Amino acid sequence: MKTNYKITGTPNSPVLVLSNSLGADLGMWDELIPFLAPYFRVLQYDTRGHGRSEVTETPYSIDLLGNDVIDLLNELKLEKIYFCGLSMGGLIGQWLGIHHPDRIIKLILSNTDAKIGTVENWNERINTITKDGIQAIVDGTMERWFTDDFRAKNPNRITEIKSVFTANNTLGYTNSCAAVRDADFREELSKISAKTLVITGDEDVVTNIEQAKILVNAIPNASLEVLQARHLSSTELPQTYAEILINFIVGETAFERGMHVRRTVLGDAHVDKANSKINTFNGDFQHFISNYAWGEIWTRPGLNKPTRSCITLAILIALNRKDEFKMHVRAAINNGLTHDEIKEIIMHSALYCGLPAANEALHSAEEILNEL
Repeated sequence: MKTNYKITGTPNSPVLVLSNSLGADLGMWDELIPFLAPYFRVLQYDTRGHGRSEVTETPYSIDLLGNDVIDLLNELKLEKIYFCGLSMGGLIGQWLGIHHPDRIIKLILSNTDAKIGTVENWNERINTITKDGIQAIVDGTMERWFTDDFRAKNPNRITEIKSVFTANNTLGYTNSCAAVRDADFREELSKISAKTLVITGDEDVVTNIEQAKILVNAIPNASLEVLQARHLSSTELPQTYAEILINFIVGETAFERGMHVRRTVLGDAHVDKANSKINTFNGDFQHFISNYAWGEIWTRPGLNKPTRSCITLAILIALNRKDEFKMHVRAAINNGLTHDEIKEIIMHSALYCGLPAANEALHSAEEILNEL
């Protein structure tokens, strides 16, 4: 099975997998990525039968779609992940939480239920699409997915989403309908051991607040967030949605977020060593670094972490801060920069910072890269 995917973020960050809704593709998450990338290595993928992933002939099951995720994780050598799935993606998330709890660190189940809709309704949808094509349900789908206000204020975005929806392969879509139709985890929710966040919209008529509360009550360690949205809450409120994910996975305070990012950039060994040396004299300064530098500046979505590493290295060359420069050469590798890119930063800095500063930086960088 050929699964289309893309990964955004730095190699030293924990992995967050995003699983799309029925009828959408991996692009439904794109507006969240700038907010998530400072914290995670984000893996978006097209569910079987959607986007650029393979369309297979026989009707699908959530078991099949869940195993596709496990196969992808194994292919990419990703052992443990955070998982967020919306609607059909939420059913896949439930399956993973039940059958592969060892792979899930935390679980987000968004705009979903343990049993979505009725067999009769799904069969009717399959028959309609088979007979009249997917265009026959596009307008009704947009009404279920988005509030009246969002549709009125964002006509161009709705046009884009309609285009993605109507581009769906009919067989892939109807086979996926069969998977959603047949999925029923109501008797197995107690098996989900991962800490779980359930998200829904206050106007979601597909998977409403009452259904979300049933999920929360049935899953041992679950909580609920309700957004002012309909079914595709992540598309309707991308920044708010991303903030909820960050709060749940990382923490709500600048210090918690800063410590998370600091570890992804500098590495656990460096941060643990620094923390072990905290005392009454330097404690306030260490807190300031984690809170402000790492929690408020490095987490801003305007620049990605590799770009921030480039800027930081150049500034440290100019200031001739040898120890800090060495530390940030290691950080640059953690942020995905190559040896050649680090070399080019030093070469470019020689023009504007002077040859002696660049020469010392070259020797320092070579020392660290040889160690690594």
